Amino acid sequence: MTKTRRNRAWYGKTDRDGFIHRSWMKNQGFPDHVFDGRPVIGICNTWSEFTPCNSGLRELAEGVKRGVWEAGGFPVEFPVMSLGETQMKPTAMLFRNLLAMDVEESVRAYGMDGVVLLGGCDKTTPGQLMGAASVDLPTIVVSAGPMLNGKWKGRDIGSGTDVWKFSEAVRAGEMTLQDFMAAESGMSRSKGVCMTMGTASTMASLVEAMGMSLPLNAALPAVDSRRMALAHMTGRRIVEMVEEDLKFSDVATRASFENAILANAAVGGSTNAVVHLLAIAGRLDIELSLDDFEIGSEVPLLVNCMPSGQYLMEDFAYAGGMPVVLKELAPLLRPARTIMGGEISAYAEGAECYNDDVIRPLANPLKPASGVRVLRGNLAPDGAIIKPSAASPHLLEHEGEALVFESIEDFKANIDREDLAVTPDTVLVLKGCGPKGYPGMPEVGNMPIPARLVKQGVRDMVRISDARMSGTAFGTVVLHVAPEAQAGGPLALVHTGDRVRLSAKDGKLELLVDAAELERRRVAWRPDPPRYTRGYAKLYFDHVMQADRGADLDFLVGKDTRPVTRESH
Repeated sequence: MTKTRRNRAWYGKTDRDGFIHRSWMKNQGFPDHVFDGRPVIGICNTWSEFTPCNSGLRELAEGVKRGVWEAGGFPVEFPVMSLGETQMKPTAMLFRNLLAMDVEESVRAYGMDGVVLLGGCDKTTPGQLMGAASVDLPTIVVSAGPMLNGKWKGRDIGSGTDVWKFSEAVRAGEMTLQDFMAAESGMSRSKGVCMTMGTASTMASLVEAMGMSLPLNAALPAVDSRRMALAHMTGRRIVEMVEEDLKFSDVATRASFENAILANAAVGGSTNAVVHLLAIAGRLDIELSLDDFEIGSEVPLLVNCMPSGQYLMEDFAYAGGMPVVLKELAPLLRPARTIMGGEISAYAEGAECYNDDVIRPLANPLKPASGVRVLRGNLAPDGAIIKPSAASPHLLEHEGEALVFESIEDFKANIDREDLAVTPDTVLVLKGCGPKGYPGMPEVGNMPIPARLVKQGVRDMVRISDARMSGTAFGTVVLHVAPEAQAGGPLALVHTGDRVRLSAKDGKLELLVDAAELERRRVAWRPDPPRYTRGYAKLYFDHVMQADRGADLDFLVGKDTRPVTRESH
């Protein structure tokens, strides 16, 4: 028995409502026969000139449309909010859940049978996935693709990663401002997302590892003609998925999330993947916790890309991309279905590595262990995370005195003071930058090193916060401390001079202050008043969950697949 397509409730009626739905669409030049019941495919586009990473998505949408038409479907493009990480204030992460709401309500309200998600910049992909998961139609992702390698003075430079290095070099007097500005012009040479293994490229890689896109989606450069061909083939495939009734939840299973965690370790992926995967799983009612990320803690680092390695995404593409990584990970991967209908193992069939320094074999990894480590202790009872592959090995086991900054404003005002009481062994502690505290949990966890230490050649220190950090960043940085300071977590009680102990090996983060003293501080502590009192920011503040729950809004967890029943006219 053939399932009645969803779009028939919009375009299949012969009454007044059917007249209105069809007639208004016809003002765009669509003929009668496209309303004959064929699959209607929504193309969910986050294109925006304010989101440079996504500025090529208008062209890719045309590629998807070609494929949909060819397969006998009816493509309809629609816009949703676009989140430009490098452009938005206070932080794009504040609006990830708003984008998810936009996607969910648009997909639910319009008469589509399946949806292609066009995203790129790092919050757009998880936001779109969260929204689409909550409606659970057949769904495929097409990523914007990375920029071409940055070029400066005859060498490759990487977005984000080299920015942090250059910035510190200027502060240390090792790089001129003139050179700094010249590097700026060579950094971003084409449309596309960061060409380092930042959050955007990480999420595109994990989408591929979860089987939610066609093979090679993650690494093909944005301006490579093969990405347009991939968009075309995606358009064909989404029509077939509607015919097969292959839904989001049929592909995104517990096993596929575990594969994403394993892949994140192998590619040296962003710590932001943790909070995003937790949120997406929550939309599907899949039990995924912070502790589940420990399955990646012993996975070797295979992809030699910045910030954990040497190369860039363009090199990763030419070396063979994610299919090669999945081939190497085959002994570890869980059996899981993909949007192609078969097992994830099919993505690796025929994969060949063309540069084994860019994609290392399991027998010769870049580093023996790469995954995110989960930390717990009296400073982070609900957990915190660290990325050992981007940290200084000698700092992964460390004890030192805390230097506390109560807010990002406090930090910026004081970090470059020449009389700052700080040594290389000091632990920098930043409060007030969690989901509620900022609000929005910004990428400020990789705090710049104090100026007086930078001039002495110090380039890394232990840093602890309830914030996130860019996937392009590096350093011995403890992130996502939960509960956050604004929510009354123990981080709020740390004082300058307290001793803090970090053990990445044992997964420990301890504040070495006796319980009685901490209780005295807790009684005296008061949260900061909310920074925003109206609009979406207030809604977010009132309902956002902590980092260990994915920082989603509490009322959006789960999905709603009920049909839309009330008529609009």
